Amino acid sequence: MPKVKTKSGAKKRFKFTGTGKIKRKHAYKSHILTKKETKQKRNLTKFGLIHKSDEKRVRKMLRA
Repeated sequence: MPKVKTKSGAKKRFKFTGTGKIKRKHAYKSHILTKKETKQKRNLTKFGLIHKSDEKRVRKMLRA
């Protein structure tokens, strides 16, 4: 049986933490940054975690 491939879009977007949770980047940090407050841009830089309801779907894309 052949190996199962990872979705290449998902491997670029998600990483695992040491405890097995899935990290993600925040949206709204790529362009039109002049109208956003400094505090908002700073908080969007930090990593977030995948919501529990999406975790099964993301793990399937990552095959982990």
